[in-house]
Amino acid sequence: MTDSPALWAARAGTAERAVRTRHLRRLWGLPRTRIAVTGWPAGSRRLHVPWHYWWQAHLLDCLVDAQERNPHPGRAGTIARLVRGIHLRNLGSWLNDYYDDIAWLGLALMRAHDVEQVPVDAAMTRIAARLRAGWTDHGGGGIWWRRKDTFKNVPANGPAAILFARWASRGGEREDRQRARSMTEWMSQVLVDPATGLLWDGVYVQPDGSIRDIVKVTYTYCQGVYIGACVELAEGDTSGVWVERAERTINAVAAHLNDDKVVRGRGGGDGGLFAGILTRYLAQAALRLPSPAADTARELVLGSAEAAWRNRALARSGPLFGPEWSQPARVPRTSAHRRVERDLSVQLSGWMVLEAAALLDSPPPRNS
Repeated sequence: MTDSPALWAARAGTAERAVRTRHLRRLWGLPRTRIAVTGWPAGSRRLHVPWHYWWQAHLLDCLVDAQERNPHPGRAGTIARLVRGIHLRNLGSWLNDYYDDIAWLGLALMRAHDVEQVPVDAAMTRIAARLRAGWTDHGGGGIWWRRKDTFKNVPANGPAAILFARWASRGGEREDRQRARSMTEWMSQVLVDPATGLLWDGVYVQPDGSIRDIVKVTYTYCQGVYIGACVELAEGDTSGVWVERAERTINAVAAHLNDDKVVRGRGGGDGGLFAGILTRYLAQAALRLPSPAADTARELVLGSAEAAWRNRALARSGPLFGPEWSQPARVPRTSAHRRVERDLSVQLSGWMVLEAAALLDSPPPRNS
């Protein structure tokens, strides 16, 4: 038996307040800005060095989740101030050299515009142009992980495909939906493990365009963004191919990447976001795909959310989540305490899975 929708919403709200209390600050004391320190206790991270651009994008996404769950004018202001803070901390640019980073920010900005009319045209014009330019025929297609690199992977192509599938109907080019199809088709043809149905990470390519090596590592992140791309492309498609591919990947996750319906974690740092990303797009699959795949996706989201909440640690500022939701979290005592519970990425993942659980019982369906 799962908990009630109202209880999931309350838990998501509690996680939100904890993250905002511990992490959200003005950027360098500037008015009308917000930014997140990436560790708690903050220590030297209060200077926002190193700069974790894509963690801030997921914080923006989580704030939009919360605003859709429980609209509030104060949160609307926080969303606008965070967008400004990200832009200023990124030295007045919406871009960096990582195609996955800018795709994540583009997705979050689109949702912020949908929910709170945040102006995004200038940002999206630059982000979409950079992503379009990232496509080459090396390795059979796809976009690069970062500029001037030799690696193409699912973590870049997955969110870019989701972005183009959505942006095509929101102000992008008509060809953007085909770009989304091409990226997802490339992943399908090159990076699906035939033995498990899971997505491998990526490929290294030679200067002549041939594939030098396939990185056969399976991250929860990769499954999430691939499922998300297939779900977007299934809208309005009569072939059934995208539904079939999403179902195959959901079943593969159920068979290989969870323990008793709890999605596995990937430690701290960037890996702290991986499980949350998977549950975000499993929730979309649960809402938008037919059964039985939708039922499997729902079970994974709710099982993960239940475990994350059950195993939370209790700090004075609110719940603290661990990198493995199936194991008890522990509170770091000082900024020198090297526990990954300090990482914003790990806490965003815990917040994200609770928002996903609240979403599943809260109509109407939404894009996330």
